[in-house]
Amino acid sequence: MPRADPAGDTLMDDQIMTRLARELAEAIGGAVSHNPGVEACREKARAAGYELRVSLEAEIGFGSRQGEVEEHDDGGAAQLAVTEPPVSPLEITPNDRRFLRALRIAAEEPAHPAE
Repeated sequence: MPRADPAGDTLMDDQIMTRLARELAEAIGGAVSHNPGVEACREKARAAGYELRVSLEAEIGFGSRQGEVEEHDDGGAAQLAVTEPPVSPLEITPNDRRFLRALRIAAEEPAHPAE
């Protein structure tokens, strides 16, 4: 049984998330390195006398799947249905709007003005 750390998360979960993040990073790196377009760009750089190095940074986040599992009986055959919690609409604050405007990104105006 996994030990719980002071924050209440299990050490096993941390190990699983670390492994999954590493596997994803390796898969992304492999996909990029074997991409014909990327290889063509590297060949152009070599032909011009340069060695092209590519470094990617990715932020990988994990979220808890808080779905509820409900069991249904269908004539003796049990089926499981997963219901996800409702998704709340994205709330953009006035500061968010100012920031987006500074980046020249248009954001939809709220249906009702903030008080």
